[in-house]
Amino acid sequence: MKKFRKVAVGGTFDEFHRGHKVLLMKAFEIGEHVLLGLCTDEFVEKMVKPHPTASYEERLKELKAFLKALGVSDTAEIVPLNDPYGITLTDRCIEALVVSEETEKTAIEINQKRSEKQLPTLTIVTIKMVPAENYKPISTTRIREGEIDREGRLLNRYRKL
Repeated sequence: MKKFRKVAVGGTFDEFHRGHKVLLMKAFEIGEHVLLGLCTDEFVEKMVKPHPTASYEERLKELKAFLKALGVSDTAEIVPLNDPYGITLTDRCIEALVVSEETEKTAIEINQKRSEKQLPTLTIVTIKMVPAENYKPISTTRIREGEIDREGRLLNRYRKL
């Protein structure tokens, strides 16, 4: 049985990788309905990432393909995310947030802001960063730099390092 009726998770989901999959699978494991905030192109620009990012449409397409393959499309709702908080500051039905260690501080901020608005605080479910072959966390930056693939396997020129 699922623990929560409505769970939220957010991200850029660029170079959709194993870490993203683990994060989303946890959200669907604990939530009957999962609200996925997908960062808009405008929000990504404000983040000043150290690499280019695929367009919202490309990232949305990959996300939808994963949800379909997982068989959870009917319990998922994808919404554009224009800031770090999305509708978590207004939606009274959200009960939990699923985050990685990297984004846990944003979840804590969300709860502080919800308290100020007299909204119930959310249960924060934090997952560990998924390690690549060399035990360092899988990240879009490492993938974009050609160090690892989306599953966390080291690419040839990094094997000897």
